[in-house]
Amino acid sequence: MSVALSTQRAKPRANTSVEATEDNADISGMIARLTAEVNQIACDKTKSIQQITNQMKMLALNALIESSRAGAQGAGFAVVAQEVRGVGQLVENIARELETELTKRTGSLMSSIAHMVKRSRGERLVDLSLNAIELIDRNLYERTCDVRWWATDSAVVDCATAPDAANVAHVSERLAVILSAYTVYLDLWLCDLEGNVIANGRPERFNVRGQNVAATKWFGQARGLASGDDYVAGDVECQPLLGNAQVATYCASVRSGGQSRGKPIGVLAIHFDWEPQSRAIVQGVRVGADDKARVLLVDSRFRVIAASDGQGILSEHLSLSLDGRHSGFYHDRSGGLVAFHATPGYETYRGLGWFGVIVSGAG
Repeated sequence: MSVALSTQRAKPRANTSVEATEDNADISGMIARLTAEVNQIACDKTKSIQQITNQMKMLALNALIESSRAGAQGAGFAVVAQEVRGVGQLVENIARELETELTKRTGSLMSSIAHMVKRSRGERLVDLSLNAIELIDRNLYERTCDVRWWATDSAVVDCATAPDAANVAHVSERLAVILSAYTVYLDLWLCDLEGNVIANGRPERFNVRGQNVAATKWFGQARGLASGDDYVAGDVECQPLLGNAQVATYCASVRSGGQSRGKPIGVLAIHFDWEPQSRAIVQGVRVGADDKARVLLVDSRFRVIAASDGQGILSEHLSLSLDGRHSGFYHDRSGGLVAFHATPGYETYRGLGWFGVIVSGAG
């Protein structure tokens, strides 16, 4: 759903250091390896002790046999052999107890470390999810600034006031200049209050002049904006009038005299070229090769609006288990790790309820 947002300032939120989380994961992995090595050494050494005690028991048995053959003269030697045999049994018992206790303790330690490693990995992916959604928030914040600024441009205001041929030509040239400098936009449209496109910045590419967009959600909401300080952020959608390209449309009302509280005289719509910009963000997230991860942006309905693998965009709906949380991670039914973070907003852009999501392979 497209929404109209006021300019109330959102509280900035701090970034968690991805590098620090990666360091923690490395340390956890190192501890796990060292613990496994200690466990193996303990098992090897106790087996060596058991082998020695078995040899002692065999020697004691042989001594007993020889002492019985010696008769009375071997009685003293038999006592020593029995003592050696007893000591060997005692050492064997201690070795078995040591092995049992060490195996138990190192097993518990390895289990705890494995849990810590999984948690560290989950937290790292949550941080990366936040990184992805913050990048798009900062990008879209600039779009809200652009549309409100350009709606006060004198050429835009003059054409909305009197859309004659001269003013239309002038504003089209002005919008074309803006587009040449701001390459993240596909086109800029100036509409009257009935939803008719009266001018655009790329008429040679997009023949939209005279088209009526009154039925779109973003136009309906933009027409009802309270002031020039407010804006509309539309859903990401495929726009038929722009060659079915994926766009995020931002709107502001054009007002008489270019004043914030002036009378509404038109609507300026700017179409952000969504697909290449969002693709650069999700494919730029630094997940490790071992994570086998899919980086996603989803809207408030959990519809996939960007995917690092390019699959399911605007058609797939993700099943997220939020449990009332803004961020977190969990394992899905297949054993895969799902990490997510809600949009924190940026400056006056409060976000649209979107999420950064990373779905990693079973692990």
